[in-house]
Amino acid sequence: MLRPSDTATRERKSLVGLWRFRLDGDGEGRSARWFDGPLPDAGEMAVPASFNDIVPDAAVHDHLGDVWYQTTVRVPRGWDGRRVVLYLESATHRATVWVNGTEVVSHEGGYLPFEADVTEHVRAGDEARVTVVVNNTLGFQTIPPGVIEVTPEGERQRYWHDFFNYAGLHRPVWLYSTGRAYLTDITVVTELDGTDGRIEYRTQASDADGADVRVVLRDAEGTEVARGAGASGTVTVPDVHRWAPGDGYLYDLEVQLVGSGDDLLDSYHQPVGVRTVAVDGNRFLVNGEPVQFTGFGMHEDHDGVGKGHNDALMLRDFALLDWIGANSFRTSHYPYSDAVMDYADRHGILVIDETPAVGLNMGLGGGIFGAQGYTTFSPETVNDETREVHAQVIRELVDRDKNRPSVVLWSIANEPESDTEGAERYFRPLFEVARQLDPTRPVGFVNVMLAPYGKCRVSQFGDVLMLNRYYGWYVDTGELAAAEREWADELSGWAREGKPIIITEYGADTYPGLHAQPPAPWSEEYQVAYLEMNHRVFDRFEAVVGEQVWNFADFATTSGVNRVGGNKKGVFTRDRRPKAAAFLLRDRWQGKS
Repeated sequence: MLRPSDTATRERKSLVGLWRFRLDGDGEGRSARWFDGPLPDAGEMAVPASFNDIVPDAAVHDHLGDVWYQTTVRVPRGWDGRRVVLYLESATHRATVWVNGTEVVSHEGGYLPFEADVTEHVRAGDEARVTVVVNNTLGFQTIPPGVIEVTPEGERQRYWHDFFNYAGLHRPVWLYSTGRAYLTDITVVTELDGTDGRIEYRTQASDADGADVRVVLRDAEGTEVARGAGASGTVTVPDVHRWAPGDGYLYDLEVQLVGSGDDLLDSYHQPVGVRTVAVDGNRFLVNGEPVQFTGFGMHEDHDGVGKGHNDALMLRDFALLDWIGANSFRTSHYPYSDAVMDYADRHGILVIDETPAVGLNMGLGGGIFGAQGYTTFSPETVNDETREVHAQVIRELVDRDKNRPSVVLWSIANEPESDTEGAERYFRPLFEVARQLDPTRPVGFVNVMLAPYGKCRVSQFGDVLMLNRYYGWYVDTGELAAAEREWADELSGWAREGKPIIITEYGADTYPGLHAQPPAPWSEEYQVAYLEMNHRVFDRFEAVVGEQVWNFADFATTSGVNRVGGNKKGVFTRDRRPKAAAFLLRDRWQGKS
């Protein structure tokens, strides 16, 4: 599936703006056929945005179930006789879509795109009514998982991920057009041969019998540097400008579908960064050179819009990453918007690309989210059906991001239960799925400290070890000397595995403006001392090739006695003001990455 774009043969039209909106807590909208006409008794809602925080109303903020969106769009007259497609960049966590009262597509999963061919349901020059029902409930067969519990006050959604369950249309929606013959997929794989680069490409097309494929490669200035022909092939780039950390150089690969008489049937421009990624023992290599990851686990989270994408807020976040000296981030704990990933491609930022598989660990419930008493892997909870949903998410993530030079590592889950036989059975085939889809990148998962060295049964499948550890916070709270000793002891075991280690989470909740001497938990001084302790441990081990602090910025969570206005582990506040720790990291990372 190719993203909407404007080319010589394609056009797109944005549906971003104010849509009509209505909650449907009783689930009556489908049977009442709200999709058959103007949405009754509707208000307005911004798209993209999470719906939860727009109005100060607990019924909206904590809504469980269906919500309805509706807009109208005029199909351009120039699209007469052309194929017309509706494309949604995401709908959290599932959606069904109608166009002019006809159901056109349903999709499961909240952070990846889907589309529907609506050619037969619209007419060029006329308005089309687009209706989307989005559902935010989670169960044991969803990714991420959850459970609906019935209480005397009604149904309550329980989930095991430590960030608020924002929902809605978080990313742009598009209408786009192609010719009747069109490209459907492009895959690129890059290699290096001395000073030259090689780009292997594969294409797929529809309704293109008798058509030929040509490719033209241009450099960043638009100068043609190579050509190729055929539905698949390889082009060589002499004296290639490599994509590298801090140098997001992109070539433009134009793929042309050509009919008889050189008639251009379709054209699509695929950005290409020429680079290689490899794991060599305990080293992580980009272009054959070892790299050290500096950065953060991050969230798509801003006050007011929740997980809704906003270009200005995105630029602010990337400016702060640059200021602090970070060269990487993890898309914790779900795929990020295309716009964020595009920026990382253009600016040479390393990305660990993670699925939404967070919360597959009932053992965490008692410590953070309250007692719950569920078994993680069982026929009644996380089971084979869940795993197939999980596998489909991996397929969709790889399909979306396979051509991105910034993506150097797939993370197929965050902090799952990984010390049991059930976990081993569940995850073994998922690693196989990821490697079959993309043999060019390493694959891993993020290990939680409930499965320490010697007890984890899933780390054997990973090419890279990713560890989340909170010595000095959740354990040894306030006891940094003991935390340093115990952390070093465990890390010495992992370092013997002969794999690169990235510390994907380490952090301490910190209330901005709270000071204490000597440093005490929750104070800014303690966050600084905590980070310094971790850095002393990391610097002892050559196998540690990355440090990503949890978190970049404070973020919203469910309410609870451990969460004062959300998770406060950010080195920036939720409105992006630096805490003292930000300056410590800037001193450490500037010039290191």
